[in-house]
Amino acid sequence: MNSVARRFSTLFRHSGFATQPFNSGQLQQCRGIRVRVINGNLEAALGLMQRKMQSSGIERMIKQEQRFHIKNSEKRVLARKNLERKIRSVELAKKLKSIMIKKVR
Repeated sequence: MNSVARRFSTLFRHSGFATQPFNSGQLQQCRGIRVRVINGNLEAALGLMQRKMQSSGIERMIKQEQRFHIKNSEKRVLARKNLERKIRSVELAKKLKSIMIKKVR
């Protein structure tokens, strides 16, 4: 078990911001998380890693990563839905603001 824990801990040792070469000379920032496995307790280390990923936003980035090609027509539909959602939220914010102003007066 200790050898497995050591292997997992070495996976997470490289932490901080580093730059690695990307396509055609561009540089891409890498984000890492360091987790220490104490007394071979891998479950606790994985739980801690998940909490760190959630708090730093890495988990959100992974979920948003595109795994397949989206057609242009689908992109237009998604863009329209996003725009409608933003407009609805702005309208709701305006309504709530006017209600709060009336209550304060």
